[in-house]
Amino acid sequence: MADAAQAARHVLIAADKFKGSLTAVQVAQRVTAGLHRVAPEVTVESVPVADGGDGTVAAAVAAGFERRETRVTGPLGEPVTAAWALRDGTAVVEMAEASGLQLLPEGVFAPLTSTTYGSGELIAAALDAGARSIVFGVGGSATTDGGAGMLSALGARFLDAAGEPVGPGGAPLAKVASADLSGLDPRLAEVEIVLASDVDNPLTGPKGAPAVYGPQKGATPEDVAELDAALGHFAKVLGECVGPRALEYAQSPGAGAAGGIGYGALVGLGASFRAGIEVMLDVLGFAPALERATLVITGEGSLDEQTLHGKAPAGVAAAARAAGVDVIAVCGRLALPPEALGRAGIRRAYALTDVEPDVARCIAEAGPILEELAARVGADFLPG
Repeated sequence: MADAAQAARHVLIAADKFKGSLTAVQVAQRVTAGLHRVAPEVTVESVPVADGGDGTVAAAVAAGFERRETRVTGPLGEPVTAAWALRDGTAVVEMAEASGLQLLPEGVFAPLTSTTYGSGELIAAALDAGARSIVFGVGGSATTDGGAGMLSALGARFLDAAGEPVGPGGAPLAKVASADLSGLDPRLAEVEIVLASDVDNPLTGPKGAPAVYGPQKGATPEDVAELDAALGHFAKVLGECVGPRALEYAQSPGAGAAGGIGYGALVGLGASFRAGIEVMLDVLGFAPALERATLVITGEGSLDEQTLHGKAPAGVAAAARAAGVDVIAVCGRLALPPEALGRAGIRRAYALTDVEPDVARCIAEAGPILEELAARVGADFLPG
């Protein structure tokens, strides 16, 4: 690989987290250390990335955003402290920080009643801080409420036939008789809100939020059917009370993101939908870093079929290929054949299991194993 080694003198590390083992920042640190073992003179730059799901705020902070914290309502109604990020009028808000699965006690799920109210409170905090644009990263949610909780926190009202507010969560939406969005925070009309997600599912149906993602939130088949019907009814009422576009949005790509919070963002916040990794690469300053790079190293915990559908490594590889820069991937587990990697723009992939066949040890000792793996990458691709 002498030709690659001759050219690769400025390496850009743009990797996502290894979920459950290493943050994106830690991945970059370990890869840098491994590369410098074999090529100490090589310039290494890092832009930790995320695709809009959990880890998005951490990536923004690593890129120079100011970390903020706000006390908000968690998915079960209890108070939680949620982080978000701000720089130069742009806020990065991660709904998982307020409404995510990781906030639930171990073994506890509430698929019918968990709420996105706290996500709305986070958006309000960004408005209070003077944000002029908000990147709303959605993923990893504990909720399937169509964004009703989020919109309620921002001033919307969803009432039952008796004129009382419906309860929290997705199931009570079956009782919604009227919807009023006129009380939404007027500042929302003055800011740009981008819905950043790697999910393009519609709100309901076989590929909708309850059917596809409900089970991972503890929903039984009966719960899935109940939630699907409730969200369908919710969209119908919004169509009657807000206008026909509200019903049309239910089938829009991204409406089913994060338990349907994408739908609430499209209908109530005037959000635009973009692939999460594309948004985050823009926000994190990836393009100017790519201009300096002669080799890009990306990665995530598992390189598999899901990676090819909007996950961070695929987005990084696509941008790098367009710029004519080689891409190498590192991962914990590799489940893609070389031809699939090639189509994605990844020249070669290295897995922790190449160094340590024991998967449990790879998870428990991911840092030092990744450092060793990065040294192998350096030996293959960098000048000595």
